[in-house]
Amino acid sequence: MTLADLGWAFLRIVILLGFLLGALPVVIWLERRVLAWFQNRIGPNRLGPFGLLQPMADAAKLFFKEEIIPAQADRLIWSLAPALSLFPALVAAATIPWGPNRLLTPVADVDIGILYFLAMSSLAAYGVLLAGWASNNKYSLLGGLRASAQVISYELGMGLSLATAILYTGSLRMTDMVEAQAEPLWGIVPFLHNWLVFTPWGLVGAALFLVCMLAETNRAPFDLPEAESELVAGYQTEYSSMKFAAFFMGEYIAILAISGIMATCFLGGYLAPINVSPIQALAESSGGFWSVLAALTGALAPPFWFVAKVFGLFFVFVWVRATLLRLRYDQLMNLGWRFLIPAGLVNLALLTVYLVWGWVPALVGYALAAAFYLGWTGRRKPEVRELIYVKEAQPYRPKEASHA
Repeated sequence: MTLADLGWAFLRIVILLGFLLGALPVVIWLERRVLAWFQNRIGPNRLGPFGLLQPMADAAKLFFKEEIIPAQADRLIWSLAPALSLFPALVAAATIPWGPNRLLTPVADVDIGILYFLAMSSLAAYGVLLAGWASNNKYSLLGGLRASAQVISYELGMGLSLATAILYTGSLRMTDMVEAQAEPLWGIVPFLHNWLVFTPWGLVGAALFLVCMLAETNRAPFDLPEAESELVAGYQTEYSSMKFAAFFMGEYIAILAISGIMATCFLGGYLAPINVSPIQALAESSGGFWSVLAALTGALAPPFWFVAKVFGLFFVFVWVRATLLRLRYDQLMNLGWRFLIPAGLVNLALLTVYLVWGWVPALVGYALAAAFYLGWTGRRKPEVRELIYVKEAQPYRPKEASHA
């Protein structure tokens, strides 16, 4: 590696970390404002215009807040756990391309881009599990165990959904996935890009990946590792000050990274929705000012479209949080093991049918799979639960005391 290559690599790292850390207060503010809008509230509006300085005030408060360490905690692991949760989120986005200029993005255009992301995203669960174990708190331990079981369940479904993009493009490299989606839509519509989500297998894969990315980041309705109604705050119960902020930062940066993965694999990455540029046409015919403008927009438009897709997916995160209730743990496990994995396997098999025999057998297969699923769900009986009402609250009495 030459000195110039080292300099470009350092610049790519600075660009990636600068965006992730710079977008962090924006997405925190955006979530609070959007949740207030959904719930007919005002939201933060005191510090700065539209409350934009509220995340800065929260960061300053956490920085100066007293840190309390549990007396019986494993201090070394307890202190390392927040960093183990934050670091994988920061490095998981290293293989995501932001534009066509390979000198600026991605940080590492490696042949195993998807596998690298899956490995880094899985490491975040270690920080959560170790935080729950090292806190010496039963609520924290249960939260950590829930997080580990949740990751095991949804990593399989996530891998199967991403395998759709891998099999369709024939590559694990994310830049190849974007280039494969730059072709005309279905091979016949030249002014639209062939985003994977516009195909049956891509639509199913994107839907499965959307559910998995909510569970992977422990977001509602899959926020069981930190369920305040059951576990106080789960693995975060014993954390305060900047260590709590590190978990907070890791969650939101992981949301940005996994949204970038979905945008790259299913939504065309940095490609625009329409493959037509009037400015480029004017530049080719007239030149002069239009050539300069075409060069400027050609450089800025791809990162703009990529960031717009990432923030659009983040809005979906907030929308789901404001809409859906938290699932029970058995419902979460059933969804992961009994629906996402079989659906991912069937979708992958039907994509293979398309690649071998073409459109017609694949579409027939999807129709048969949909009919089978509707028939199977139609025969299932709804869950019946019995509610027992007690007129007056009874104090808790251990069995030993009652027998005495």
